[in-house]
Amino acid sequence: MKLKGRSYYIRKAHRYLGIFIGIQFMLWTIGGLYFSWTVLDEIHGDHLRHETAMPDVAMFHIPPHEAIASHANGETADLTKFRMISVMGEPHYSVTYGKGGTARSIMVNASTGQARAAITEDEAKRIAAGTMHEPADVESVELVTTEKMSGHHEYREKPLPAWAITFKHPESVTAYVGANDGQVHAVRTNSWRAFDFLWMLHTMDYSGRDNFNNYLIRGFSVLGILTVMSGFLLFFVSSKTMRRIFKQRSN
Repeated sequence: MKLKGRSYYIRKAHRYLGIFIGIQFMLWTIGGLYFSWTVLDEIHGDHLRHETAMPDVAMFHIPPHEAIASHANGETADLTKFRMISVMGEPHYSVTYGKGGTARSIMVNASTGQARAAITEDEAKRIAAGTMHEPADVESVELVTTEKMSGHHEYREKPLPAWAITFKHPESVTAYVGANDGQVHAVRTNSWRAFDFLWMLHTMDYSGRDNFNNYLIRGFSVLGILTVMSGFLLFFVSSKTMRRIFKQRSN
């Protein structure tokens, strides 16, 4: 193949690769700029809520092992998830029995040893409102479960079930309160949703959003390398200096 013909095909391949991969490169760049120019604590909504207060240890009168054993029902407690928490101002142990899909979590009152019922809708509203720095009216309430996650991908990999409390706020703030422990596990805002959308475009995982090992991003990464390599190759084959060198060697 003559040098002129080779240059033509390399140029054509580089052009079409650039058009195809360029859109995703632009999305990666826009996402990277947004990530580097934003404050992560504000994206997480930390500036909108109080820090979770540590419960007073002196209020826990029932020993942890008694609270665990009294509600085990033959199950083994997952001690990696055992916590001392405050629920509506009362000391509780958060105990999880079993693992995986069959796991169950309960709140045990650290003063009486009695299991507490799951957080109700009204209680979730009070907990969420008490967490926010500025008071706001509640716009909507929804119970999010494993079977009912539609529209709540922003609350992924968090304890379920949970109450989604959305406030009338310029940032459309939604606080997620765990039904089995009464804790605010996440606060989501429009800023976080924009971040999450760009993150989805960055990872090219359009369902789970966090999988960096999907085949789509692998394929585009390979195409990106080919695009860059074709650009380098095009430079060499179209350079007058390189053609002069090749001509001198051939002579």
